Amino acid sequence: MRYASFWLTTLLALTISGTAMAQTDADTVYAQRLAILTAGGPMETLYQPREPVAGAPTALPMVQPGRSSIKPDALNAARSYAEASGAQAFIVWHDGKVQDETYFAGTNADTPLASKSLSKPMTAMIVGRAIEMGKIKSLDQSVSDFITEWKGTPKEAMLIRHLLDMRTGFLEQGFNADPNHPWNLAYLSVDHGTYIVKDYPLTDAPGTRYGYSNATSELVALVIERATGRRYAEFVGTELLIPTGAPGGEVWVNRPGGLAHSGCCMMLPARAWLHLAKLLLDDGKVGTKRLLPKGYVQEMATATAQNRHYGLGLWVAGPYVERRGFGAPGAPGPKVLHSEPYLDKDLFLFDGNGNQTVFVSRKTGLIALRMGPNPPKGVDWDNAYLPNILLRGLVKPVKLVAQGK
Repeated sequence: MRYASFWLTTLLALTISGTAMAQTDADTVYAQRLAILTAGGPMETLYQPREPVAGAPTALPMVQPGRSSIKPDALNAARSYAEASGAQAFIVWHDGKVQDETYFAGTNADTPLASKSLSKPMTAMIVGRAIEMGKIKSLDQSVSDFITEWKGTPKEAMLIRHLLDMRTGFLEQGFNADPNHPWNLAYLSVDHGTYIVKDYPLTDAPGTRYGYSNATSELVALVIERATGRRYAEFVGTELLIPTGAPGGEVWVNRPGGLAHSGCCMMLPARAWLHLAKLLLDDGKVGTKRLLPKGYVQEMATATAQNRHYGLGLWVAGPYVERRGFGAPGAPGPKVLHSEPYLDKDLFLFDGNGNQTVFVSRKTGLIALRMGPNPPKGVDWDNAYLPNILLRGLVKPVKLVAQGK
């Protein structure tokens, strides 16, 4: 309650133009955000203030009792695994229907959940939508066409695709409690976009190295706003959530009227991510309307030479490794378990901090979603378990080629 009280008091006391804030006020807000971050959250408290993101929640067909296309024991095992992990939401889609939709710990279908890095594949979809609309020429357009401050600098070599496949050359993500560290300033500042554009370190030539960073994805909001002349939240709602029938929610903005955090911090019900996964399953179309360019989903699901497990905002099966990290291949840091190869070598997934996962198998038409906080201590989350047990449980098996070694 003291955090909520702080924000209410602070935001009511400030007089903010939408583009500027007194330095003392900005410093106070920054210090409070850093204190929440270093204390481990809760993230919902950190994500203040927020801006509405419109949606158009559309009912999805539900499987009839006894008519599931997945064997009951497989669904039960998958649901139990999600529950044991501390999940708040578990959804399975197959054969054009919701096969299972279960909520835990007081959550329901309307509860907004912190997406964390599920927002990163969303940035790729938003860029794809802007390309389809002609607002961005292509993935190979220079970012400096929109961030013109970079003209004539080494950052001019950065392409739009590098914002999505993590090859900007920016300093790779990490954690440091120092209030002057670039990771914190690029995430918590009341003007984080300006900081990233002007001061975030470039450690490698763009396109030459994979380096996972929030700063990279945060620039998508700025590019979209400059390319379209529209607020990021409005563009996401109008051009992606409403057309796909997804429910809306809110996104964290650095200050009232400021820049949205596109690399994280979207608060949406779990069903929204199912609708977005369906868009990719259906090759970027909703019915006969194409939202994403033809072939764009395959582009999203294609890894780079610098990281054979990451495409455009999506993690892909790639070569089998027992533990795969989020950072550059071989770099230290947390690594998620894969107890066996994915049964579908072409599987891809949305993967966010805390094991927010949305698995998509285009070959079989399967989507499996797990959202919630970090699993309890002692639970070693296994990325391969949910998709594989469900694929093995298909009533009508599909011939698959397993993820290679």
